[in-house]
Amino acid sequence: MTAAVDNKLGIASRLVNGVLAIKPLANLAKNRARQMMIQRAEKIGVPWTKTVQELKSHNWEVELAQVENPQLIYPEYYLRAFHAYDNGNLNWEAALEVEVAAYAVHADIWKDAGAQGDSMLRSSYHEVISSQIPSQPKDILDMGCSVGLSSFALQAMFPQAKITGIDLSPYFLAVAKYQSRQRNAQIDWFHAAAEATQLAANSYDLVSSFSMFHELPQSATRQIFQEAQRLLRSGGHFTIMDMNPKSEIFTKMPPYILTLLKSTEPYLDEYSSLDIEQALVEAGFTKPTITCNTPRHRTIIARKLD
Repeated sequence: MTAAVDNKLGIASRLVNGVLAIKPLANLAKNRARQMMIQRAEKIGVPWTKTVQELKSHNWEVELAQVENPQLIYPEYYLRAFHAYDNGNLNWEAALEVEVAAYAVHADIWKDAGAQGDSMLRSSYHEVISSQIPSQPKDILDMGCSVGLSSFALQAMFPQAKITGIDLSPYFLAVAKYQSRQRNAQIDWFHAAAEATQLAANSYDLVSSFSMFHELPQSATRQIFQEAQRLLRSGGHFTIMDMNPKSEIFTKMPPYILTLLKSTEPYLDEYSSLDIEQALVEAGFTKPTITCNTPRHRTIIARKLD
């Protein structure tokens, strides 16, 4: 059974969609959202501009050549604008700004968290995982690993596990590879689509995804659920940390803020309307647990059926 995208959006959401359908207004919203992130980062002591300038001085083409799969065909949904970047995640600017952007975006999850908000968010996710997964995973796949922040956090949590990070952006993976060398982290980086990884079946005890699914259309999400089920060993766990569209923060978000958010997240309506529990069950998992790990995020844990 395939659920259709819920077209019964709220008045505020429909109004925002109408505004964003006007390209000049959409561009204005994206630029405003980006400037707000930069200003917030600098305000909490994260030197956005300086950090990015220093990263730009590195010869990234060497790193790129080591991770990029030139035969990879990108899915259409990945070729559109994301996060105020016209080329989405397929450019150096996006890749070099991921970490400072994470600090800025997660700074206000908890009052006065500041630059520590990002690490607190990751810790809150891992606390839920450790409380619900009975055994230590030996092989972990980090789906949508971006520049490796989630992979490094998983390695710190499970130091004995072998970790593989997979992402569609070779630019992100180039930064991840560079950062893993700086940290002396032993992580395998793999350039592929999460819905068609080409990795061996029944190879992982844990498949984790940190803040990825809100960036996907429902069709890709369902394919990724099926791929995660294929990759997991019997009884293995699939864990997801992402926005909680049912949280009061999102349901009561002011139209202006919602406009800025949706201007950088083109698939947010599809994510919000997905019956994620049913979709996981249809993909071959047990009914998942859903735990609110922050005022605006949820952790979803499903086990592959034996």
